[in-house]
Formats: sequence, structure tokens, C-alpha cells
Amino acid sequence: MLTLSRTLHQLSLFETDLLLQLDRSDPLLQLALEIPWFEFDEAFSIHYSEGLGAPSKPIRLMVGLLILKQLENLSDEAVVLQWKRNPYYQAFCGMKEFQRRLPCHSTELVHFRKRIGAEGVERIFQMSVGLHGEAALEDTVHIDTTVQEKNIAYPTDSKLAIRIINRLNKIAQAHGVQQRRTFVKEVKSLRLAIRHFRHVTKRAKAKRALKRLRTIAGILIRELRRELPQYCLFECYQQDFLMYERILRQQSKDTNKIYSLHEPQVYCVAKGKDHKQYEYGSKASIASTAQGNLIVGVVSHEQNRHDNHTLPEILRHVEASRGKAVKQAVCDRGYRGKREVNGTSIILPGKALKQDTRYQRDKKRKQCRRRAAIEPIIGHLKSDFRLIRNYLKGAIGDRINLLMAACAWNLRQWLLAILWLFFSWRKTQITPIC
Repeated sequence: MLTLSRTLHQLSLFETDLLLQLDRSDPLLQLALEIPWFEFDEAFSIHYSEGLGAPSKPIRLMVGLLILKQLENLSDEAVVLQWKRNPYYQAFCGMKEFQRRLPCHSTELVHFRKRIGAEGVERIFQMSVGLHGEAALEDTVHIDTTVQEKNIAYPTDSKLAIRIINRLNKIAQAHGVQQRRTFVKEVKSLRLAIRHFRHVTKRAKAKRALKRLRTIAGILIRELRRELPQYCLFECYQQDFLMYERILRQQSKDTNKIYSLHEPQVYCVAKGKDHKQYEYGSKASIASTAQGNLIVGVVSHEQNRHDNHTLPEILRHVEASRGKAVKQAVCDRGYRGKREVNGTSIILPGKALKQDTRYQRDKKRKQCRRRAAIEPIIGHLKSDFRLIRNYLKGAIGDRINLLMAACAWNLRQWLLAILWLFFSWRKTQITPIC
């Protein structure tokens, strides 16, 4: 495959070839030679139709932009701009001449993610695992869970009620409904009253203001149901009105609450940390190899389940991504209750058994101590590869962002290995002067 990539590259007769001006030993260009781009062309070509619409962008360009976006922790807008300024980015995406224009609009990345779906991103992640060869086929893996926070405001009942009122007023304005009242001025004063909800002497006033906001939202919903055309109501807004009514009825102790209007699938995870007691998003399971620290499996859970109930799903994903089952999975005490899952033994920290030999005790102790290596991996995924806050829409966006973050981690490990190999080679070439 390497020789095929090099032989297909032809020199330009009119402009200076881009690769001739760059350092071919750069790790990013070496990675571009290793990635099987033709497999993505064959797999994603079914999502395009020939002869309809505007000409599509090259698949290698779009896949390369997705990889660079996650590797460099950039937004869609930033990665498109950086691609124009960086010739190494252009060579990575298959350009033979330096381009002076933007490769595409930033929204093209949104459409491309929707087009290939989570299954297409899964293929990109499997490519990142396969690049490491035998290093990704270890028998023992480390498994842990974290929370992938969603891009929503901190939810309170008053915020949700005010957002519902603003949405209802916009719907009425868009369809030309003559409202009796918009309650804009009253909502502004009620917002000020709710600010002191934690104050002892003003708590009763804040509770009355919250009750009044819910009443106003109910008035606007009933008015729109009377005034909107029936076809518009039932086809466009009926599901929204039902969700608004559910939000207005929910109480603080209820289960399966809705915390956001634009991301209703988000749930609350209690972490028990002093600096952040609750996180709003989706729980994510991550599996890494015991020695190489490569991520070989990730799963985004749509429901907040106990950690030991997430083991079958993450173990299946590890087997599917690398083609080999796991013999041992080392977990923390949060996975209590499971000792074996589908033939995989679950190792948990705890007191040594009486029948264990000294060798077995030391081996279990080392395995459980080594399990802590997955904690900094999760920290790097959040701080360096856009896992700290997910800006993609819906549950599919949770899966895509998690898969691309894990893919970026694996590719970064490959780049670091190439870099250390290059420096070690340079060190052997330097001879000391006597």
C-alpha cells in the first residue's frame, strides 16, 4: 500500500509540486502514507449519487479534515481556515499543489458527518486501531467510564420556563398569531425575583415567581393551540407542545427529567466531586490496552446505567473493532457485581483470596495498580481531543464525538512513536568527535 501511494503521485508540469517543498519525514506526512484512503473512498461512495447536484468534495479531503479537527482540537470553522494556511494539512488531505482558497464551507463537515453516520465514523476508528497492528491485540484491557458533557446551560426550572415562553412567542410571531399578551415585561421582572432563590427571606417570593412563569407558559401554549392552523399544529408543533408541558409539570425529585430543550435526551450523572457534583450529558465507556495504552473500544450509553451493566456492550465493541476477544478486563470497584462477562474474566481490586499463591497476589496487585493508567488517558481525551464538551447534535453526535476523540488519541500515539523512532535514528547517526 505504501508503494502504491508513492507511485500514483505524479509531478505537476505547471506549478511546483507540493510534496517537493515539504519535509517528507514529518510524522503527519508519514501518517498520510499509512492510512488506507482508498478504503474510505469505496465505503463512502455509496452515499453519493452521480450526476445530481453540485460536484462533491473528495472523500479523502473530508475524512482528513475530520481527523485534523480532532487531532488539533479545532472547531469546524477553525480547521477549514487552518487547512488553507498550513501546507502540511493540505498534503495530508491529498493535495498535490498548494491551495489558496478554503477547501469547503465549515457546514460541509456537518453534512458529511450526517451522510456517513456513526457507522462511517466507526470505520475511521477501526482504521486507527488497525494501524498499531499487534500492539492493539493484547489479552488484557482496562475499562472505565466517564461523562461526555453536552453543550447545554446549567439547567434550572426558571431557565427552562423562560426559554419555553420565548420559543412560544417566536412561534406566534412567525405565523402571524395576534396574541392577547406576550408577557415580556412581566417575565423580565420575574427573572429578577428568581435571582435570590437561595436567600432565606426572599425564597418565598422566588417560588411565587417560578409558579407564575409556569402559568404564563401554560397560557401561551393553550392560546397557540387555539389560534394555529390545525395542519401546522399537528404536523410541526404538537410534539414540542407535549414536551413543554412535561417540562412544566416535572418536579425536583422526578426521574427521567428533561434538562434541555434542544437536547432532550441529556441525563444527569451524579459524580460526587466537590468542584462538580453533577454533570449533564451521556455516560461513555472506554477500554484501553494494558501495556500500550491504546484505545480499542468506546461506547456512548443513551441511558444512565450502573457501570457493571455497561460491560457487555463495551466488550462487544472491543472485539468488533480489533477482531479479537478480551480475556481479562481490569476495572475499578465501581464495577462490583460482575466476575465474568461472555467468557471475559473481570478483575477487581480487593482482598486476596486464601487459595491464591504469592505470585497470584502480586500479579493481581500489579494489574489493579496498572489500571490507574486509564485515568490520564480520559483526562487527555477531555482536554486535548474535544471530549470535555460535545457540540454535536443528539445521541448520534455523542457516538461520533467519542469515536473521533478515541481515533485522535490512537493516531497521536502513532505519531509520537514515529517521532521517537526518528530521534533515536538521528542519535545513532551522530558520531562523537574525539
